Amino acid sequence: MLLRQENTLVFKYDAEELWVQPWGPNAFRMRSTKSSMMPAEDWALLPAQPVSPEIHISDDGAVITNGKAQVQISNLGKLMLSNTRSTVSIEEYVRNRRDLVDPKCSAIEVEAREFKGIPGTENFRLAMRWESPDPDEKLFGMGQYQQPWLDLKGQDLELAHRNSQASVPFALSSLGYGILWNNPSIGRAVFGKNITTFEAYSTKALDYWIVFGDSPAEIVESYASATGKVPMMPEYGLGFWQCKLRYQSQQELLEVARQHKTRNIPLDVIVVDFFHWPKQGEWKFDPTYWPDPDAMVRELKDIGVELMVSIWPTVDKKSENYHHMLEHGYLIRTDRGVRTGLDFEGETIPIDVTNPRAREWLWSIIRRNYFSKGIKTFWLDEAEPEYTAYDFDNYWYFLGSNSTIGNVCLSHTVCQSLL
Repeated sequence: MLLRQENTLVFKYDAEELWVQPWGPNAFRMRSTKSSMMPAEDWALLPAQPVSPEIHISDDGAVITNGKAQVQISNLGKLMLSNTRSTVSIEEYVRNRRDLVDPKCSAIEVEAREFKGIPGTENFRLAMRWESPDPDEKLFGMGQYQQPWLDLKGQDLELAHRNSQASVPFALSSLGYGILWNNPSIGRAVFGKNITTFEAYSTKALDYWIVFGDSPAEIVESYASATGKVPMMPEYGLGFWQCKLRYQSQQELLEVARQHKTRNIPLDVIVVDFFHWPKQGEWKFDPTYWPDPDAMVRELKDIGVELMVSIWPTVDKKSENYHHMLEHGYLIRTDRGVRTGLDFEGETIPIDVTNPRAREWLWSIIRRNYFSKGIKTFWLDEAEPEYTAYDFDNYWYFLGSNSTIGNVCLSHTVCQSLL
């Protein structure tokens, strides 16, 4: 069944409900679920401005157009996404016998939108498949991976954060489109020559955003408008930063800054890296090595230098804050085994910054021990967070299981508490 609901084209068949919504110029947000209700979260996307797209529904299917972007959907639910001003089109990969006149009718029974229920939960293991539009297509983006290839065509990427791996699932195509996999689940992306596949290992809904453009700049601008534009840095942030692993004392750091001033070497920011604290999860200077932070910050400001402080999410079980945080439910939990997230210079558990009360409490500590002293620049390190064992299905957050929400931007949730 195809119908229009305000500015949304809706397809319903059996348990599935699919929404095609305009979401910014020349772009659509595509959502589908087999749950009783479409999830309300926007995840990485900002709320869309109201748009009135062209929608035409017939016996054979429907077409929705938003600027250059167009989506065609058959009466059996197969999608074709295209740029109305070029030959670029993306077709779902379907191989079944539902449509016997489809040239790609096949007995192998592979669905484009595959939902497999996870026993004991209301979630699904989800796969989304498209025909690869061109074997010579080049794809860029997706975050930071420990590999040498700029072009991602032919790559198999884990959608998960690890130390030195950042999953940012937006891909820019040489064919003139960009796609954001708008799902924080742990998963996988495969850019094959025959099929492009995105997988979410535990989720309630399919959710992706696609945009068409005539240039990479136009596509990236649309992506920034849809997800949020980076604010301009303060002037000192554009200057020279001095950092090493690590300055071990207030005296050592100040001597470096003084030498910059004496030698007329520009210096705008100097960084206090990790383990300036007594124990992980105490978020304060160790007075043994940093006896007077207030005086240190004043001297640095007098010579035009800002101090940046590294903040880790890890909480040592021997830290002064551990029992308070454990009592109030501010720590990430485990399903099995010893409740230790990272075994590094102590047994530690990360703070659960998806919990708004934990964020508020953390900011109260940061405000007292850093911000009130004039420190306003923070390095949110270890924000993956790093685990000794990346058993993603073992960890639980306030928002849900790590398998379901593990790729939510944790550094962003901390930033929200700093506002």
